[in-house]
Amino acid sequence: MTETYKTPTRILHVIGGMSRGGPETWLMHILRHIDRQRFQMDFVVHTTEKCSYDQEVQALGGRIIPCCKPHNPFIYARDFKRILQEHGPYDVVHSHVQYFSGFVLRLAYQAGVPVRVAHNHTPSYHLIDAVSQKKQGLWRRCYIFLMRRWIKRYTTVGLVVNKNGGPDMFGTDWQTDPRWRIHYCAIDLAPFRAVVDPQAVRRDLGIPPGAFVVGNVSRFFKKKNHPFMLEIVRVLAQQEPKVHLLLVGDGPELLDIKRKVAIEGLTDLVTFAGSRSDVPNLLLGAMDVFLFPSDWGEGLPLVLMEAQAARLPSVISSYITQEADVIDHLIRRVPLSRPPSAWAEEVLAARNSLLGLTQPEALKIMEQSPFNILRSMQMLHDIYLKELAQGPRFLMAV
Repeated sequence: MTETYKTPTRILHVIGGMSRGGPETWLMHILRHIDRQRFQMDFVVHTTEKCSYDQEVQALGGRIIPCCKPHNPFIYARDFKRILQEHGPYDVVHSHVQYFSGFVLRLAYQAGVPVRVAHNHTPSYHLIDAVSQKKQGLWRRCYIFLMRRWIKRYTTVGLVVNKNGGPDMFGTDWQTDPRWRIHYCAIDLAPFRAVVDPQAVRRDLGIPPGAFVVGNVSRFFKKKNHPFMLEIVRVLAQQEPKVHLLLVGDGPELLDIKRKVAIEGLTDLVTFAGSRSDVPNLLLGAMDVFLFPSDWGEGLPLVLMEAQAARLPSVISSYITQEADVIDHLIRRVPLSRPPSAWAEEVLAARNSLLGLTQPEALKIMEQSPFNILRSMQMLHDIYLKELAQGPRFLMAV
C-alpha cells in the first residue's frame, strides 16, 4: 500500500545549471529514485540556457528556476527572495555552489527557511599552496573568507563528498562540529546489469575493429587535463599501434582539444563522442582502460565509481582522494609529476590486471558500497527529516 502525504517536504536545490556534470548527475539519480509524493525537488540555476537535464527534471515534476547575475549581489538577492516567495514555501534550501553557498544560505535564513544545507562537491582552496593563494588577489581571498564565515553562521547541516572537503568549506576544526559530515554522492547501478555487445557499441562509435581503447568521460575543463591525455596516447601509439582514445563529454575547452588533435596529427587515434546519456554502455562495451589524469580540483568523481562498476581498470591521478578506491586492484595511481611515458606504462599494465574478477562480482562490490544511489538517497532522506524534526534553528555561533 502506497502512503500519501498531504504536504510533501519541499526542497530547493541551488546549482549552476543541470548539465551532465558529477553533482548534477547525482541529483538526477536522487530525483529519479526519490518518493516524489513525499519529497518535491525544484532547482534554482544560474543560467537561462537550456541544460541537458532540464527536460527530465520537469517531466519528473521539478521546476527549473533561473536566478542569474550571481556576480551582482543586490540583483541576485532580490531575485532569489522573490523565487522563495513565489515558488515556496520551501522546507529545505540545499546549495551546491561552493563558497557562494554562504550568500545563498544567508538569504534563505533571512527568508525563514528552516533547513539550510551547504554541499561542497569540489574541495580546492585548502589544496592550493600559499604562493598560489596570494596570487588569487585580495578581493578573492576576502570573498572566500566572508563566504566561509557565512556558511558557518547560516548553515544547519553541511555535507562534503570526501574528507578533504571539510577544511575547505567548514574550517580545520570541522570534525568537532556535529553539523558537518561526509556524504558520498553515488551512482545508479541498474544500467550496469545490462548485457552489452562490445562490437556493436564500438561500431556505432566508429572505433576501428581490434582497437585497444583508452577512454575518459568528463567535461572539457582545464582541471580534467585533456592535453596530457593526448600526450599519453601519443607515447602509447609508439608501443601499441592499435591504441585509440575515446573522449566522452563536452565543455568550454572541447573545440581547443579538437584543434590540438588535428594540428598534432592524432585525428585517426581519437574519437570524440560528445555528451551522452548512455555512459554505462560505453564503459561496459567500448573501453579497455579508463584514463583519469585530473588535476587538483577534483572532489570524488562519480565516473570513477561507474568505471569500477563496469570492471574497468583505471589509471588515475594521485590527486584523486583514496576514498574513490572501492575495488583496489582496479585502480592505479600515478603522480602528475611523472612523464607521459610513465603513465603509458601503467595503462599497458592495467589492461592485464583483471584476472580473478568478473564484472558481476565488481558490480556486487559496488552495490554494497556507500556509492550505491539507494543508500545515498536514504541517507539524504534521513538528513532532511531529522533536521526538520529539530525545528527552526536560526543564527549559528561562529
